[in-house]
Amino acid sequence: MKLLLSDNQLHLRFAPLTLTRPLAELRCGLFTNTERWKHLLPGAQIGYQTESYLQGKYPSREGIWINAQVIPDVQLAKAVSELKVGEKLYMNSVLLAQNGAGNYKTAYSDSNLIILENRWDLYLLNAAILKQDFTWFTKGQTSVELKESNRLIGPADQLFIEEGARVEGAILNTNEGPIYIGKNAEVMEGALLRGPLALCDGAVVKMGAKIYGATTVGPECRVGGEVSNCLFQGYSNKGHDGFLGNALIGEWCNLGADTNCSNLKNNYGKVSTYSYEAQDQVKTDQLFMGLTMGDHSKSAINVQFNTASVVGVCSNVFCSHFPEKHIASFEWVSDAASEKYRLDKAIEAATAMMARRKVAFSPEERQIFEFLANN
Repeated sequence: MKLLLSDNQLHLRFAPLTLTRPLAELRCGLFTNTERWKHLLPGAQIGYQTESYLQGKYPSREGIWINAQVIPDVQLAKAVSELKVGEKLYMNSVLLAQNGAGNYKTAYSDSNLIILENRWDLYLLNAAILKQDFTWFTKGQTSVELKESNRLIGPADQLFIEEGARVEGAILNTNEGPIYIGKNAEVMEGALLRGPLALCDGAVVKMGAKIYGATTVGPECRVGGEVSNCLFQGYSNKGHDGFLGNALIGEWCNLGADTNCSNLKNNYGKVSTYSYEAQDQVKTDQLFMGLTMGDHSKSAINVQFNTASVVGVCSNVFCSHFPEKHIASFEWVSDAASEKYRLDKAIEAATAMMARRKVAFSPEERQIFEFLANN
């Protein structure tokens, strides 16, 4: 089966995370939507309807059109697989899928579908997404047994450990939701984990870390300190002390030791945050909102971010005062000034960081860097 996962013209609504990837490649719960469709429809060939500058890395293809805002489950995958040519699948007024040209509308009756409407839905809905993913993905599978050096609080069937994972001397609480520990992941001694939590393949929770749900730690991330209701896309580091709450962190980011990120205003007021779609600060109805950081951005030690701060792609923040709430892509922000990050230096740094994890900086990624640096 061939699928075309569409941004649904909402590329900028989920930026800066989507400045470097299609909407379907955003990680929440246990997976990205690309991964979900491949698990739910084995053998599916995936293409993307996204921005032209991303198509080198994420090419398009002919196939059943899929709304990438929608988090698929077993029932939706079955409905999509049964779509006839010319059929459109709707839930109320939301188009979920379409098989070629045609106007025959089919209603989808499952009202439990999760649909992402805004960037902050990634952490607001992550508990529901994670629980849903955990249920269908672990069904019929057998977890590795938890070692005696650990303590489990809550239902044992809400803990799933993949082969190769290492968990020693930790306390894991599944009363509020499941805990999934991926292949070759590691939970070091003294860590405190509270579900819902997804620790993806190769990720590491450092000694003494405190992780509150609902949190997703993407593949090969390193996480320490205090983390609450956060999503790490992958290959990023928050290896030291410091608080991070209600935050969205891209790939290849690094938060220096004692970086702290506010997620609540002192007056308990609703937060405003930068919107790439509006190209301005927008008011939200949220009380809690932390840092959003695009791919390859970094903070130095002791950096402090204001509530609902947004950092673009490939920026470096190393100031001793609170930086601006919105930092554009390819910016170096110090106490003295903010200046543009030279493209060649940014590529050099990205190449070096990725090489440490044995990942190559590809020509397609260079094209994305070049577009973002010049637009």
